[in-house]
Order: sequence, then structure tokens, then C-alpha cells
Amino acid sequence: MSVDFATVLVLLSALTGGIWLFDRLLFAKRRAARMARGEAREPVVVEYARSLFPVIFIVLLVRSFIAEPFRIPSSSMMPTLLIGDFILVNKFAYGLRLPVTHTRIVPLGQPERGDVVVFRYPVNPRQDYIKRIVGLPGDQIAYRDKTIYINGEPVAAEPVGRYIGVGSGRDMTGALLQRERLGGREHQILQRDNTPAFIRGDGSWRVPEGHYFVMGDNRDNSEDSRFWGFVPEENLVGKAFVVWMNWDSRAGGIDFSRIGMVIR
Repeated sequence: MSVDFATVLVLLSALTGGIWLFDRLLFAKRRAARMARGEAREPVVVEYARSLFPVIFIVLLVRSFIAEPFRIPSSSMMPTLLIGDFILVNKFAYGLRLPVTHTRIVPLGQPERGDVVVFRYPVNPRQDYIKRIVGLPGDQIAYRDKTIYINGEPVAAEPVGRYIGVGSGRDMTGALLQRERLGGREHQILQRDNTPAFIRGDGSWRVPEGHYFVMGDNRDNSEDSRFWGFVPEENLVGKAFVVWMNWDSRAGGIDFSRIGMVIR
């Protein structure tokens, strides 16, 4: 069973803050004189609540409105992100949202084509996914012969060579490494030879208003919008922007070369 950490933080903040406030309003002043005479001490529950509330509340604010850490569990975003990458997600890139309800209270920006985004999986919103935005609202997207077409125009991609995988991504060794230009920015993708295009349906989609079409950079090993459809705007969690740690036991542990890598 997945745990909604935001809900846990909200409940803990309410509990510790409520205990602290309740004691301060009703009991603290009357207890102060007795404490001065050594006849009483602050209850342990109140002491813990007073100490923990600021810490929990600050963590809640940072995680909800500034940045949130995530771990990459799969190979769907290789070669951009590897299994074992720990990333930070900008929570205010697309507007400030309330924790738990995810209601946007301050609109600050809009997703752009090519952004790497974390979102709540439309099929199971308790599960977080990470993919790259390919289609914006109103776009006509097609995927044929492993080429993306946006509003009838093919997305430029040029071969770079053959990929050499390491650790948990070693099975992608030999895949075709390509440089793709999307939204005015370049990034690399992987494609397997002699593997049929990964799609469901006729390979053509019109992106509805308020939704986005997303794909993994590991094009033949990614369950994305080609399979389950579009990402509603309200499901967006934020924009991935940096790798702060990589741990892959199959690659020998920490890969220091990936620490601080900007996600493009």
C-alpha cells in the first residue's frame, strides 16, 4: 500500500501544532508559576509537540511549495535519467498547489514542450510517474516508424551511436542512441532495433485542452501516453531539474559523476 507522505505531514503538523496551541491557550500560564517553584514541569507530550511542530511544518512547506525529492525506479527515462537517480522536482514551476487536495492557488507558469515532469499517474493517482512532455493542449500528435510528428511536422532526430549501459541499465547496451530536438531543446533518446513501435490504437492523438501528451526517452521501454492516454493539468506535480544523488547497487553504489547533473 502506498503512503501519501503529504497527508502524513499535514496530519502531524495539525496534531503537534494543535497540542502546542491548546496547551499555550489553556494551561501554560497557570502552570508557569508552579514550574517556577519546582512543583510542576511541562508535560512530555507538550514538550515533544512544541519541539517537533516547527520542523514538521517547515518540511511540509518546502516539500509542498519549493522542491520535492523523488527516486527513479525504472529505465523508462534512459539515457536522461538512470535507475537509482534521486532527483529534485521544482514544485512552483507550474503554480503553487495546496498539499493533499492539489488545488492550484497561485498560477506561475505553464508546462513547455520538452519539459521533464513528475505527475500523478492518471490510472492510479497515488502513483507518481516521470516523463517528457511532447504534446501541448490542442496539438495533433502522431507516432509512426518510431518518429514523432507534431501537427504534421516530424521531430528532428539524428543518430549518435550505440548506447553502453551500466548497472541496472546494462540491458540497454547496444540500443540506438539519438539526439532529438523538441521544443527548441536537445536531449537524447534510446530506441531498440527490430522492436515494433510501442503504441496502442492508430498512432495518432489530438491532445485535449487542459491535458498533455508525455513520452519516456527510452522509447521502446516506456509505458506512457501512447498506451494510457493524456495527463490532466491538475495531475502535474512539478518540473524535474537536477539529480542530487545516484545509488545503484548493480553499478557499485554511488555514481558521483551524476551528482548535480541538470536535467534537460
